[in-house]
Amino acid sequence: MYIVAIAWLYVTVLMAATEPSLVAGILTFVFYGLLPCALLLWLFGTPQRRRRKLAQEKAALLQEKLGQPDRGNAKHDQ
Repeated sequence: MYIVAIAWLYVTVLMAATEPSLVAGILTFVFYGLLPCALLLWLFGTPQRRRRKLAQEKAALLQEKLGQPDRGNAKHDQ
């Protein structure tokens, strides 16, 4: 996926370089290259971020369970 993004940014840099003014070149790069590419990577990265968040929550829950003593079998001195 990243190779597609890199190739698209390369194409838009070349398009921006052919613009007649610097402002037009910057706007071409930002609006035809940078923003669509960032949106595409963000949208396609959502499932991976969701899986990572779920795995972190499971690990935190497991750590919480392992860190607490078993209260049903514990004997307390009174």
